[in-house]
Amino acid sequence: AAHFVKGLSPDLTTLILEKSARVGGAVQTFRQAGFQGEWGPHGFLDNTAESQELLHDTGLYQEAQAAPLGDFYRYVCHGGALVRLPQSLKTVLTTPLISSLGKLRVLADLWKSPRSEAMTIGEWVEYRFGPDLLPLVDAAVTGSFAGDYSKLCIDAVMPGVRKLEMEAGSVIRGLIRKKKSGGDKLTRLPSMLNFPEGMERLIKVLTSQHEVECNTLVQGLSKDLDGWRIQTDKGQIAARAVVMAVPVNQCLQLLAAIKPPPVSCVPVSKIINVVLGFSASAKVPYGFGYLAPEREGRFTLGAMFTSHMFPDRAPAGQVLIEALVGGRRHPDRLILSDEEIVDKVCADISQLIELPEPPIFVKVLRPEHGIPQLEMDHPRLLGWRQAMEQDFPGLYICGFGWDGIGMNDMIKSAKKTAMAIAVGGSRIEDEAKVKPVYF
Repeated sequence: AAHFVKGLSPDLTTLILEKSARVGGAVQTFRQAGFQGEWGPHGFLDNTAESQELLHDTGLYQEAQAAPLGDFYRYVCHGGALVRLPQSLKTVLTTPLISSLGKLRVLADLWKSPRSEAMTIGEWVEYRFGPDLLPLVDAAVTGSFAGDYSKLCIDAVMPGVRKLEMEAGSVIRGLIRKKKSGGDKLTRLPSMLNFPEGMERLIKVLTSQHEVECNTLVQGLSKDLDGWRIQTDKGQIAARAVVMAVPVNQCLQLLAAIKPPPVSCVPVSKIINVVLGFSASAKVPYGFGYLAPEREGRFTLGAMFTSHMFPDRAPAGQVLIEALVGGRRHPDRLILSDEEIVDKVCADISQLIELPEPPIFVKVLRPEHGIPQLEMDHPRLLGWRQAMEQDFPGLYICGFGWDGIGMNDMIKSAKKTAMAIAVGGSRIEDEAKVKPVYF
């Protein structure tokens, strides 16, 4: 947000307060013995204008490494084996991931009247498209939220699809109308972007352009006639405007004294990233990686074939796999020892991929940050945020877990916040748009 504020309002002075010794939150890159992985997000797609603008503004556009989704297979664990996800109409019609009856049932969406009541993703998908699609939806939810489709709210996660459904009476009909009207400009699958130095390269470049105070704990804030007073463990700071660019639960804690939110906290899903290095004799399929729906009963949620995606993620003659464990459904697995987790992950993956034993490199990453889950209370929280920003001018609420959890979601929200600050008004909520789902 500070970057966009600087561009739109160069006369304003910004100060970033960070409670830890480093900035970036969940965005952090791991390097050891020639292997490079990520503690948090492994990249972001190149299909939003705000992210493209940020890359050009920072000079990182030329540095960015692209892994085109159209060139790399994605896999789903199905019946104890890895099956390619379909990437064209022909492969959708022939894929074994959906039965013949299931494919016909999807077309029933054309005759299903919309239901206006709040629904989970699982309830909504089963109603509109039938149960055969649920394992694929489960895989998508696992890959993005490490979440549970029986808990996540369809209106919070995919408001654009719900809007399309309500307006056209059918998702399929709405997508057809959208394409005919020219509303769907995407002519290719997007690419996943990262950098040679990893995702934290973006954080370092952004940080170098702004005044940052690390190791500073914000204890509270209050409104006065001149703006805002921010109380920290080092003293008080006066500001014309305050941007709460912190994870949703930290924001709720800090603002509860001003106006209590409808819920005190948002559920989070924590995961462990198991970084595994193998010799090139490992038969790792060409592609991004795989995801495992819950019904497959796997220990590992899925794995990324990182050294296929981006160059120099492993030493020459070796490959890197990053496996994810835990999530919303299996928090009990987070308390296992590193040794137990590595043994179970290797045993699990070796049933799907031919691997040499043992791995030549192992590192278990336990991120402190969890992934906020946009569950059934989330629309109420969004209403509370809107009321807060209207009732308390100069307060702007964005950050991890409000408008989504992806890098593009965060960048888009930051740009919207900066535009509101530039005109001294409230953030204008965009019209809900259909967000493509990529595994």
